[in-house]
Amino acid sequence: MAAKFDAAAYNFRKKCPYVSKDLLRWFPGHMNKGLKQMQRKLKSVDCVIEVHDARIPFTGRNPIFTSTLTGAKPHVLVLNKQDLTVRSLIPKIKDQLKSEEGVQNVVFTNCKDQHCRGLKTLRPLMIDIIKGSNRYNRSEELDYNVMIIGVPNVGKSSLINMLRSRNMNIKHALPVGAVAGVTRSLMTKIRINSDPKIFMFDTPGILEPSVTNIEMGLKLALCASLQDHLVGEEIIADYLLYWLNSHGNFKYVEYMGLTEPCDDINKVLISGALKFNRVRRTRDFDGRVRDVPDITEVARTMIRAFRVGELGKTLLDIDLLKRDREKVQEVLA
Repeated sequence: MAAKFDAAAYNFRKKCPYVSKDLLRWFPGHMNKGLKQMQRKLKSVDCVIEVHDARIPFTGRNPIFTSTLTGAKPHVLVLNKQDLTVRSLIPKIKDQLKSEEGVQNVVFTNCKDQHCRGLKTLRPLMIDIIKGSNRYNRSEELDYNVMIIGVPNVGKSSLINMLRSRNMNIKHALPVGAVAGVTRSLMTKIRINSDPKIFMFDTPGILEPSVTNIEMGLKLALCASLQDHLVGEEIIADYLLYWLNSHGNFKYVEYMGLTEPCDDINKVLISGALKFNRVRRTRDFDGRVRDVPDITEVARTMIRAFRVGELGKTLLDIDLLKRDREKVQEVLA
């Protein structure tokens, strides 16, 4: 049983750590090429499914999608990795997305769970909204084409694989990975249902060309939508520490081998290096070899613990949810 700490007894940082926006800008050539391919393919698509991370339902979604893709076709927002977020807040999140952003079809999923209720509802939902829409040049076609879009590493390929496995009992067709940027080009049509025939286009994850908000960029990095080494593992770990302390989540204390909460990322990582025995050998200017804490490797360990839920279920956008602050803290406690 983890010890309980009183957040009021500590003087934690009040502002998000500052980092250069250049570190959070990642728009390689395959993203620009992929976006143009998706726009050209849109006329042969009946529905667009946008996949995003359930821990950041209000931030990080690419606004380019709204102006070029989702506004032109029936749209479903799939918030994946629901197993890592606070389930009791899901109804509030859906209501706010509908009232403030006009997103009518929101589905929460866990693409690692074949029995996920959200996955079960997705196929009939797609069929219903396609049948209820004006298909224009595709009105005579009997098959349905669906395009999967989203920022990197939110589970687009995993969603296609799971739907294909559930509906057709066929093994996975697409490569997936925990690192952003596995899918780099628009794939050919992949059948995920036989009656009616439903085909899906997998697409590369695409971010905004420029980062307008530092904390939004750090949230995307923490959720692995940016490659860790581009931002810096210690920077991502420092933002994680800031967020956990700000929201009274002190599960990291025991995990990192500390005795109490700490707001200094260097002290936290050194403590973790001692606990996990993460050291590296270095040579001094005089030629002597000595062992020092492997801070970068420990930062990776701390980030990985967050991403797999070992530091608790989190909603990084909790402050953007229209709720009383006191109730928010009760949910996170």
